[in-house]
Amino acid sequence: MTELIQKLCNLDATSGNEESVRNFIISEIKDFCDYKIDNLGNILAFKEGKKRPLKKVMIDAHMDEVGLIITNITFDGFLKFKTVGGIETSALMFRKVLIGGKILGVISGKPIHLVGNGDRKKLPDSDSLYIDIGAISRDEASKIINIGDRGVICGEYKEQGDCIISKALDDRIGCALLIALIKSPCEYDFYASFSVQEEVGLRGARVAAFSINPQSAIVLEGTTAADISGVSEENTVCKLGFGPAVSFMDKSTVYDPAYFKAALNSGILCQPKSLVSGGNNSGAIHLSREGIRTIALSLPCRYIHTASSVAHKTDIQNMYKLAQYMLKGIASGEIQ
Repeated sequence: MTELIQKLCNLDATSGNEESVRNFIISEIKDFCDYKIDNLGNILAFKEGKKRPLKKVMIDAHMDEVGLIITNITFDGFLKFKTVGGIETSALMFRKVLIGGKILGVISGKPIHLVGNGDRKKLPDSDSLYIDIGAISRDEASKIINIGDRGVICGEYKEQGDCIISKALDDRIGCALLIALIKSPCEYDFYASFSVQEEVGLRGARVAAFSINPQSAIVLEGTTAADISGVSEENTVCKLGFGPAVSFMDKSTVYDPAYFKAALNSGILCQPKSLVSGGNNSGAIHLSREGIRTIALSLPCRYIHTASSVAHKTDIQNMYKLAQYMLKGIASGEIQ
């Protein structure tokens, strides 16, 4: 599993530019299911099982990651940009970025010896930042960069003991688990959506859910783990090593209470997501058509939406087991 996660995380796929991840996923699943690509670029797949389900189930994971988009090139060759998805300014400054998969740059920041004492504890406005690619003029930069090019913050995949450190764990973890489910023998039929543009408004999942029209959905995601020094217990959200986080409510969804209870009573190590915060594709999926009963299983990730997110390998294993358990229970009608 970790080899698959590494391959996925090392690909760059900012929202709206998911082609590299989409092509890789297709190469992995094409011999194990039927699939199609919709007009937005979602992969919609059907996995045949040994039995027909009593309830039509869709499992979703999003392919895109947060990143940057080039909006202007200055007279002296610097690149202005906007973030694609939610990235804190503190995670941007002085970081290496890769634009279009080939051009390396550095996000600017005023040198510390030029920052006044009153400003040293303040973050600059993100609109004041730029990317330095070493060009000395707009003409030079324009030869290799176009307005609308996308970039990602560089973050090399590493494993340290029981932990994985990488960019894009949100949500290449979900993609890896969904690939594994498709490639494994399955007791019941199910549908899968590898969706686009989650980080900019849950757009792909809205279209995928309308197309598949399931009765129930399982969303595989990454979520913030704030179990770090200086954070109070009630604000940790979830903790590494305690299994996937199961949501009862966030800012976009009130989750199905029966599914929430079933996950926590599964006997598989998992934890409730202890803070009502954030959101994921459930927010779009559960409102589709006549409404879809939904559960979100999320991998705890420290430093999410940065180039160095941290996740625990045992949480990944337990998230896979819990996804299998919920799929079987919902499809069979055992989970009402």
